Amino acid sequence: MSGTEGLTRRWRWRGGTTAAGDSVPLGRQLPPLVERVLRARGFADPESVRCFCEPKLTDLLAPADLPGCTDAATRLVEAVRNDASIVIYGDYDVDGMTATAILYHIIRTAAPAARVRSYVPHRLEEGYGLNAEALRTLGAEDADLVISVDCGITAVEPAQVARALGLDLIVTDHHNLREDGALPDACLVHPRLPGSAYGCGDLSGAGVAFKLAWRFAQAWCGSERVSKVLQEQLLALLPLAALGTIADVVPLAGENRILTRFGLGLIGQTANPGLRALLAASGLDGETVDTEKVGFVLGPRLNACGRMGHAADAVTLLTDAAGAQATEIAERLTALNEERRRTERRIADEAATRAEAAGMTGPDRRVIVLADEQWHPGVVGIVCSRLVERYGRPAVLLQRDGDVLKGSARSIPGYSIYAGLVACAKHLETFGGHDAAAGVRLDAGNLDAFVAALTSHANDHIAPEELTPTITIDCDAHLGEIDLPAVHGLATLAPFGQGNRRPAVRVGDTRIAEPPRPVGARAKHLALRLQQQTPDGVRRIRAIWWGGGEHAEALASGMRVDVVGVPRLNSFQGRDSAELEIRDIRVRTAVAIVEPAPSPAVRTT
Repeated sequence: MSGTEGLTRRWRWRGGTTAAGDSVPLGRQLPPLVERVLRARGFADPESVRCFCEPKLTDLLAPADLPGCTDAATRLVEAVRNDASIVIYGDYDVDGMTATAILYHIIRTAAPAARVRSYVPHRLEEGYGLNAEALRTLGAEDADLVISVDCGITAVEPAQVARALGLDLIVTDHHNLREDGALPDACLVHPRLPGSAYGCGDLSGAGVAFKLAWRFAQAWCGSERVSKVLQEQLLALLPLAALGTIADVVPLAGENRILTRFGLGLIGQTANPGLRALLAASGLDGETVDTEKVGFVLGPRLNACGRMGHAADAVTLLTDAAGAQATEIAERLTALNEERRRTERRIADEAATRAEAAGMTGPDRRVIVLADEQWHPGVVGIVCSRLVERYGRPAVLLQRDGDVLKGSARSIPGYSIYAGLVACAKHLETFGGHDAAAGVRLDAGNLDAFVAALTSHANDHIAPEELTPTITIDCDAHLGEIDLPAVHGLATLAPFGQGNRRPAVRVGDTRIAEPPRPVGARAKHLALRLQQQTPDGVRRIRAIWWGGGEHAEALASGMRVDVVGVPRLNSFQGRDSAELEIRDIRVRTAVAIVEPAPSPAVRTT
């Protein structure tokens, strides 16, 4: 079964196949399908299921266990009590913005008159991370303590500048350490410092900031039990920690899962004026906010500020803004996001056309590398991701500025784009990143040599079959198991995201009961009715394939198919029903079989 392919994906099973209808009780009253999914994901006893499905805030690790956290909290308390000038040095993405806001609010709650402000580097003019020039500027403005969030762990040289300037420097970060092992000469807070055994090495920048805020509150109160006002503020900061964690696409396991679950549960009750204004401007006021709404609605609005303008506006929204100012900034972020979307679509269309014309989308060239003067440098990274999704291969997009090219790279599972850049280092000025994503800068005169070298490396390290993306299947199911109790049971596995995808099941040997119907703008999506003989009789269910409109001609009523899909809740006109959100289809019979109309005994949803 490991070699099964559908119309769009390679299929693989999580831990082997599990037959529909089979399950071993886990001590909870769960539908059999839910139990099989839990088994496939490694849950073998009732307590492990409880910890995952019903996490508690008390399951969070003690902040004192986070490397460097106690030292940083002590120094921060001392700085606030000595009326020092404190600058929170953030980043221009959602993780950096929310991390900045978390520390800002906990300091202001402890000491309303504290001299604390934020600094966010400009994405295009300064780039990512701590930079020496910014530190010199802050030193000239009489800053006493600079505390970085979501950046700084590789900033060895800027840390030396800070020390020379007499600036006290605290670095809080979660990114990878330098390959040479060098660390900044500063107070470091990081879950993966050398020798660390911290239990959640994948904390986001906002997660690290939240743990420091918690330890700061304890240090401020001189006790592990904090005052009621600080306790309430820590709870109020959970939505910000959730936003940063989701947007930074870290695995939603361990502490990340706990912070996200409780943060999303509290976001609708937030008293933060800026966050409330953002919810209203996004059309989410009063709505249930889940990871998908953060990833596709809230996160892009905040990120658009850093991509199309200056992220300082978004940080102001989450820290100081209130009333009309909060509303104005939130609406401006929405407008910037619309501009970003238009720019992204234009660049994506241009890049796709050029990649196909250049032969970069066939099996003999397994990476896309393109450059253009008109491409917005704040958007090329997103477009890279779109090309990876569309063509199933790494992509590098560069913006030309005179004789210099700089841009972003994204990759597919199984191929390290960072390793590819290392192999091409002689053609590059600078680069950095990790297996899945990277940034790069090179002289325009080296472009052709770089394209040739990276293409050669990708061709050598990516097998032809790896150009087809995979989908992971939790278990088999029959249509009779996809009902409301199962959908509600699967919802207890939320929040869903990186490291905890929505459960996908394979429904084998089912029939397309009606002609597939293209729906949506430009007939982009595909609606189907599936029918199957189950142990409880014939069952018919509605299914939707988002983005599957292009496959309408390959499918027909009466065809026998295997379907991989995600059981989802469909609410329409006050009625709830279970449906299948299709991820891929494998055709069993190429010829449609005409079936009689269903009898009244057929169950449908």
